[in-house]
Amino acid sequence: MKTISCTASQAQAGSNQAGSNQAGSNHIGSNQAGANHIESNQAGSNHIGLNQARSFQTWPRVLPAALLWSVALSLTGCSDANKEAPPPGTEGKPTPAYPAASNAQSAPAAAPSPGPGTDTGTGAAAAAQSSTSSALEVRLDPKFAVGIEFATIQNLATVDTLRVAARIDFNEQGLARIGSTVTGRVIDLQAVPGQAVRVGQTLATLNSAELSTAQLAYLKAAAQARLLATAAERARQLYTADVVAQAELQRRENAAEVARAEESGAADQLAVLGMTPAAIATLASSAAINSVKPVISRVNGTVVERSVAVGQVVQPADTLFTVADLSKVWVSANVPEQQATLVRVGQATEIEVPALGRTLRGRIVYVAAVVDPQTRSVLARCELENPNGDLKPAMLANLLIRTAGRTEPVVPSAAVVRENNADYVYVQKSPGIFVLTPVELGPAVDGGVRPVVEGVRVGQTIVVGGAFHLNNERRKQELQ
Repeated sequence: MKTISCTASQAQAGSNQAGSNQAGSNHIGSNQAGANHIESNQAGSNHIGLNQARSFQTWPRVLPAALLWSVALSLTGCSDANKEAPPPGTEGKPTPAYPAASNAQSAPAAAPSPGPGTDTGTGAAAAAQSSTSSALEVRLDPKFAVGIEFATIQNLATVDTLRVAARIDFNEQGLARIGSTVTGRVIDLQAVPGQAVRVGQTLATLNSAELSTAQLAYLKAAAQARLLATAAERARQLYTADVVAQAELQRRENAAEVARAEESGAADQLAVLGMTPAAIATLASSAAINSVKPVISRVNGTVVERSVAVGQVVQPADTLFTVADLSKVWVSANVPEQQATLVRVGQATEIEVPALGRTLRGRIVYVAAVVDPQTRSVLARCELENPNGDLKPAMLANLLIRTAGRTEPVVPSAAVVRENNADYVYVQKSPGIFVLTPVELGPAVDGGVRPVVEGVRVGQTIVVGGAFHLNNERRKQELQ
């Protein structure tokens, strides 16, 4: 098989030049400068330079096949030998030129091999560490360090403060839920919510048939007791005169004793229904039944709730009024069971009352002995004086309980720089050089300090005043 080797110069030498006819001519690959540039990724580029003086033209007639094949190969970028010749029998026929696919791909440039003894992994890590370290370092001109304040990290005895959501409650020692002692119908109301009342003051009046029945029973028992007492006295006189036997005397004395017991029982029943001893004595002397029953207050305080209306029939189990002594209130908090061991009776507390914008001080007076199974918490309570009535039951509050302290390294809160949702401090590496160091800190405790979990150690010097200015200088240096 024949091989044809074509170059740019051969293609130019083998071109057929002819004049154009009047009907027009076909110009192949000639621009205004008259040059065709065809680049190949195999062996560089083949340049076919047909300038304006030597433009390549073809007649609209059949050219020799060998010449067309040579031109086609040159146009497809063939610069190497070993190209196949046209198939036999195609001589004298025009052959179309198709782009030839490249058999080779350009190989990437080989990376220079490291020299002997070179540790590329260690070098890259050292370079990255050096770059990170330099990015976190700040070099400050001494003339700008006038306002910078320093402090040395040291151990400090801290006192933790446990913050628990709380509420203001009634002092249950001075709370009374008042109802009627008898079944009856309310005929009058004499107290309204918010009214201050005293012990024994009438809050409402009701009419009770049950009370009338009990009074009648008492009057009957009292009359029977008097009658039998008189009969017993007469029997003693007759026995002395030897008129009656001793058995008769004993029978009458026994009947008198039973009657007195019944009278006492009836009086006790009236007391249970709410009648005072004075009212019972009046009933016994006057024998006048009074079915009107007053509902009276049992404590000094304020009516905080009324749940009755005129005409309502009430039962002894119903609560008609709630009276509370508001001169003292409770602050109750549910401490999570995980923190219950930190709370003890007698601990000092602070009570934040957002509604009043004030912080009050008190002490824990009660810690429950059991865990509430519903909330998994332990009830803790402190008591506050409320002389002006500013603290209202059901107000929300925060209970801050000071727990036992411990000794640990701390940093001032003013030294902490917040960056990318993390805490940092500036540690002095040398005079004028500071390093932004990440730290893990606990919540702030009393004294405006934060315990150190990790990141810095005792004895290191950190920036306390001017850390914000120093951080701005670091950002400025990064931009430069």
